[in-house]
Amino acid sequence: MQAIRHLLAQRGGYQSLLYKSPTFLLILLTLITGCALPFGGPLTPEDQVAVVTTDRGIFVIEFYPDAAPVAVDNFIKLINQKFYDGLTFHRIIEGFVAQGGCPEGDGTGGPGWTITDEYTNPNQRPHLRGTVAMARTPAPNSSGSQFYICFKPQPSLDGDYTTFGGVIQGMDVVDRLEIGDVMTKIRLEAKSKYVKATAE
Repeated sequence: MQAIRHLLAQRGGYQSLLYKSPTFLLILLTLITGCALPFGGPLTPEDQVAVVTTDRGIFVIEFYPDAAPVAVDNFIKLINQKFYDGLTFHRIIEGFVAQGGCPEGDGTGGPGWTITDEYTNPNQRPHLRGTVAMARTPAPNSSGSQFYICFKPQPSLDGDYTTFGGVIQGMDVVDRLEIGDVMTKIRLEAKSKYVKATAE
């Protein structure tokens, strides 16, 4: 900043500089703004959440990359591609799960690829209320884009389906979902906007 002040003084002050060199002002603002930005680059999956906008309202999903790194990366990839925008929840079973993410709208579709099952990962989380997991066919490694959210704990699913996240806000919205409700959009946002930091 001292060098910038020196340069401004040589140019005859701020007003003269603004009048004579708007390009320099743009560079100056870029430098100042850049100095204020935090270092560290893009947010990691641990630092992000998926904000799901539906007909019923908004709910927020946190990720468990330690439990299912492949599933988390796949979900984030699909969100960035806006794959889920406009898709529906095609399966709702009261007291069990809400399922969506099928481009065909009937549970038969996917993104055009499948991912590896991770339910044998020792860091896998149990199926609790709000748990988000990958749906699949009876065939191994058949998950793609479809996911489900548990209305209640489902211990019978543990060890058979990959859990990769959990609803941290808006579970009341999930409770109100009905078959055919649309995911208007899913967007990634900073987790810090939804979870307050705790002192260690």
